[in-house]
Amino acid sequence: MHAPAPTNLITGFLGVGKTTAIRHLLSEARPTDQRWAVLVNEFGDVGVDATRLEDGAAIEELPGGCLCCTLGAPFRIALARLLRRSRPARLLIEPTGLGHPARILDLLREFEQQGAITLRATLTLVDPRQLDDPRVAGHDAFRDQAQLADVLIAHKTDLCSASERAAFNSWAHTLYPPKQRIEEAAHGRIDPAWLDEPAGRAGTLDTGAPAPHRAAEHHHGAGRAAPEPGQPVRAEQSGGAVPACGWIFHSEDVFDRHALLQVLESLRDCQRVKGVMRTGRDWLRVDADGDGVRAEATAWRGESRLEVIGPAADTSWAGTEQALLAAYRGTGH
Repeated sequence: MHAPAPTNLITGFLGVGKTTAIRHLLSEARPTDQRWAVLVNEFGDVGVDATRLEDGAAIEELPGGCLCCTLGAPFRIALARLLRRSRPARLLIEPTGLGHPARILDLLREFEQQGAITLRATLTLVDPRQLDDPRVAGHDAFRDQAQLADVLIAHKTDLCSASERAAFNSWAHTLYPPKQRIEEAAHGRIDPAWLDEPAGRAGTLDTGAPAPHRAAEHHHGAGRAAPEPGQPVRAEQSGGAVPACGWIFHSEDVFDRHALLQVLESLRDCQRVKGVMRTGRDWLRVDADGDGVRAEATAWRGESRLEVIGPAADTSWAGTEQALLAAYRGTGH
């Protein structure tokens, strides 16, 4: 049986340079004795991106619509055919710049469960100059792409001013969950080592005020114990001015939505509660404070996590963990 192909999703808004980055990986980073495969989707009916990719890779193209919105039989057939005929050492998937990648990852997990692929990091490219363009920064697809990224890359930085790069860095650090890596690149020269970062594992759980740090120094998640199903990792912080605690749950852990919201309701007297939690096939971004409990759907498709900052007088970390586990309903796929 052929080994599962490590698989990466390469996302980013229109014109950010996804195809250029993939061309660099194929021509400069791919070992000469390996065959890689690329599944490319374009929004229009006439495919162009596939013609711009270098030789040495098996290419499958799905023009004529957003891959994320046509995930039925065409996607499954195209992906299965590509894997069968090329047996790649690595698979790269490039959705259209207008695509919402969460549904793609949901389907790729099915292929992973069948042993056909092994999911690796989702890389999202962002042109820092576009953060000031409301047509881009205000687009749902752009927000979902940034939310879902494991590795977030400021691209075309050779064309950006110092202030635009600084604005990107500040914005990137406001995203939640935090990214495994926040990097910079130009001319498509992304580091192939970023491809092997794990999928759906957010950056370091930081429950206190973050110290300033540079994107190039990021190695989020290094040395952190991985949670097991039903067995979260807990990180307490008591040395600072404000105590805090966070929990990281396995990506397959599923919580009962009603019971989870009741736990959050019980934590409203804390200074701040925030998290992303999986309920069934959906993930929710949750917040709780004195103004109430808020929950909304998120594109995140990784491990669940909850952070509590500034506990109320009657808050117990052990008791909170027990309440969260009481809302746990097992694992889902």
